[in-house]
Amino acid sequence: MTNDLCYRTARELAAAIRARELSCVELLEAHLGRIERLNPQVNAIVTLAPEAALAMARTYDAALAHGSAPPPEQAPLYGLPVVHKDLFETRGMRTTYGSPIFADHVPDYDALIVERLKAAGAISIGKTNTPEFGAGSQTFNPVFGATRNPYDLAQTCGGSSGGAAVALACGMAPLADGSDMGGSLRNPASFCNVVGFRTTPGRVPLWPNRAPYLPLEVDGPLARTVGDVALMLAAIAGPDPRAPLALSDPGSRFAPPLDGELRGARVAWSPDLGGLPVDPRVSAVFAAQRTSFVALGCEVEAATPDLRDADEIFLTLRALSYEVNLGPLLDAHRDQLKDTVIWNIEQGRQLSGTQVARALRLHGELLGRVRAFFEQYDYLVLPVSQVPPFPVEQPYVTVINGVPMASYVDWMRSCSWISITGAPALAVPAGFTAEGLPVGLQIVGRPRDELGVLRLGHAYEQHTRCWQRHPPLA
Repeated sequence: MTNDLCYRTARELAAAIRARELSCVELLEAHLGRIERLNPQVNAIVTLAPEAALAMARTYDAALAHGSAPPPEQAPLYGLPVVHKDLFETRGMRTTYGSPIFADHVPDYDALIVERLKAAGAISIGKTNTPEFGAGSQTFNPVFGATRNPYDLAQTCGGSSGGAAVALACGMAPLADGSDMGGSLRNPASFCNVVGFRTTPGRVPLWPNRAPYLPLEVDGPLARTVGDVALMLAAIAGPDPRAPLALSDPGSRFAPPLDGELRGARVAWSPDLGGLPVDPRVSAVFAAQRTSFVALGCEVEAATPDLRDADEIFLTLRALSYEVNLGPLLDAHRDQLKDTVIWNIEQGRQLSGTQVARALRLHGELLGRVRAFFEQYDYLVLPVSQVPPFPVEQPYVTVINGVPMASYVDWMRSCSWISITGAPALAVPAGFTAEGLPVGLQIVGRPRDELGVLRLGHAYEQHTRCWQRHPPLA
C-alpha cells in the first residue's frame, strides 16, 4: 500500500480496518486533515460534518473491538469516509442543490443512494459541490462558487459531480457518489483523472424521483480505481420497491474480483463517435491508448454505432425532465434560477405531444440499432469528453475545432449520446495533455453488462496505471 493513507484504495482501507491495522477514527482524521489543507484551494466539499462523523467512527471502532461489527458481506464499506453530491438529500445535513432557493434546506430523510452507503458502513463526512440543480458540466453556483481542477486551479473540474471528482483526486475521501444525465459522472471523472460509472438505468435505483418511468438520469459511484467503483456499486445496486424500473439483480454480483480473460474480446474503436468535433489534444491522448487494448488481447477495429437522431432524442427527453422536476420552481422563483436552467425548463414547456411521441419512437429505433451493434462487438471505446478541462471562468464550451455549439449541453455529446443507449459507460483515466490536464476514455458495454465493463476497465487500468498520477497540490 502507498505510504499516503489518503491515497490508498478503498479496498485496501476496508481490509485494514477489518484486520484492526487501522482504526476508523485514524482514517477519518487523516481525511479531515487533507480536507482542511486542500479544500480552501479547490472548493470541492461545501458542507462538512466532522463531529457527527467522528462520533460514528468511534462507535464503529468500539463495535470492532467487541466483535459486534456487521460482517464484511453485510457492510463492505465499514468505516470508509464518503462524500455525497449536494443534489442528494441527507438527513440532518444541509442539501442546497446548488440553488439559493434551498441555501438553508436541511432534509429529514436520506436519498436512497445515501441510505445504502450508510447501511453498508460508510461514514458520511459532507457534501460536494455541484452546478445549480446539476445543470451543465461545469461546477459553479451562486451559493458556494466554483470548484477548481486540482491539476490546474485555473481550469474547471467538469460537472455536475465536479466536487465529488475533485475530492477524490485530492485524497479527501476514498469514495463519492454522483449522478449522470448527459455525462455528469463521466465528464468530471475525465477532467480529474478518476473513475466514474454511469450504469444501466435501474441498476442503482433512484429515489426520490418525480419521473420514475423516465430512464434518463442515473445515480452511481465515483472512485480513484475501477476496483473501488465495483466495491461501491456492490453496496448501492439492487432492487427497491420505491423505484419501479429497478433491476432485480443483487449488488453482490459486483463484489467478486474483477480479473478475467479478455483475449478475443471485440472492441469497437471510435475516436469521434461518427463525426463529432474533438479537440486535437484529446484525440492525441486517446489514439495513444489503442495499443493498450491490443496488449490486453482484444480485437480492436474502427466502428461506431448508428446514433442518428440521438440529439433530438436526448434534448427532448432532457427538456421534458426539466419541466417535470423544476417547472414549479420557475413559476415561483424565476429570479433565483440561472439562465440555462430557465432555458431548459422553457424548452420542456414548449414541447408538443407530437414532439414527445416522435422522440420516443426514434428512441426505440435507436435502441434496436444499438442492440444489433452489440451483437457484433463486446465493447465500444471512445473519448469521454470532446475537450480537455477549460478555464474555470467559462460557463460552458461554445466552439470545438471551429464548430459552434448551439446550447450549453451540446459540447457533451460524446457522453449524452451514450446516455440514451441505456448502456453502462465507464470513464477511466487515459493520460494527460502536454499541459498536464487529464483525459479519460469511455468503455461502453452491452446494456446490463456492468460486470463486463468493470473487468475490461480494471484490466486497462492495471496496464496503464494512469490513475496513480495525483495532482501537484496534493
